[in-house]
Amino acid sequence: MNEPVSTRKIAILGTLPPIRALSSYCFELAHAIAKKCRVAFISYKSIYPSFLYPAGKLEEDDTYPPVDYNNLQVKRRLTWYNPLSWFIEGITTKADLLHAQWWSLPLFPVYLVICTCFAMRGKPIVFTVHNVLPHEKSLFFKLFSRILFAFGNHFIVHSEKNRRQMISFYHLSSEKVSVIPHGSLDFHKRANIDKTKLKKDMGFDHKDKIILLFGAIRPYKGVDVALNAMPEIIKHVPEAHLLVAGRLWEDWSPYESIIKALHIEANVRLHLQYIPSNEVYKYFEISDLALFPYRHFDSQSGAGATAASFCKPMIVSNVGGLPELATDNDLVVEPEDSNALSEKVIKYLKDPLLLETVASRADQVSSRLDWTDIAKKTIRVYEKQLQG
Repeated sequence: MNEPVSTRKIAILGTLPPIRALSSYCFELAHAIAKKCRVAFISYKSIYPSFLYPAGKLEEDDTYPPVDYNNLQVKRRLTWYNPLSWFIEGITTKADLLHAQWWSLPLFPVYLVICTCFAMRGKPIVFTVHNVLPHEKSLFFKLFSRILFAFGNHFIVHSEKNRRQMISFYHLSSEKVSVIPHGSLDFHKRANIDKTKLKKDMGFDHKDKIILLFGAIRPYKGVDVALNAMPEIIKHVPEAHLLVAGRLWEDWSPYESIIKALHIEANVRLHLQYIPSNEVYKYFEISDLALFPYRHFDSQSGAGATAASFCKPMIVSNVGGLPELATDNDLVVEPEDSNALSEKVIKYLKDPLLLETVASRADQVSSRLDWTDIAKKTIRVYEKQLQG
């Protein structure tokens, strides 16, 4: 007779604070799953050398809430420079199933060893594939992913587009791929915030309209698309300000040239550094709109999930899973179209009632990303694999 999942132990392979990487997602996932069954979380003490990280040194973030739950055992022992730590975790972790979070090519050797160990022990392996394809071009990502996925009994992705990609690119049967959304990141929220004071503290006037572009600055994010939209936006909404907040993964000078050429310096505010977990709320609380003008994208957005948790209206590109975060099709624009982007921003910033209506619907997006529901769907995946 099969045991219920509530009596089983699940191993999750990923990252937890103070390591950054996927820690926001894994933090929420681990707590949600631990409410249903016992969890052993395999995380890192040192994830990979800084020269492999495009933004430079991958600093730790000690500002996350504590990872703490009765059913949750956290093991921060993996180090990129010690393969023995990979074998030890793969062999000694007591669990009935491995749930691996896959997203980054440099981690392939670690994942390969741990997955091999679990497979040799006859344990089923479930992958959540956060990046079906890499954000930037990579000759090896698909090849190494294909090798790793040979160990997978089932795969979880965050959007229907990702599901189609998994089936097509990796030649998987449709029954082996499930869509479970990226949950909202509610732990960033704070209670009893004085938004007027917060706005002033961050250097804005109470009348300013804040358009937020949040997250790591990378080529595919379309920062230049947002900048090129600003002159038209400012013409119709002079109090509009674009707030760009996130760490640089590329040279900023081309964007600086655009800002100067368009004479929009007074209406662009830059916070070009990593935003610690305990400060994220500030940027979303003061913002009227969040922009995601991505050129291309084959995943779901952690920054978008954060915007959803704050019930923030989002204008997004028609790429990847981004349209699923919009409360209305009217908030979706084609990629690399600065004119369409400016039209939408102007439309909503000039009509406070319309903006308020869209914001009131944003909780519908947040409710679709509820972690209790995500945990239930994930547990059902576990059950099927454990019964097999």
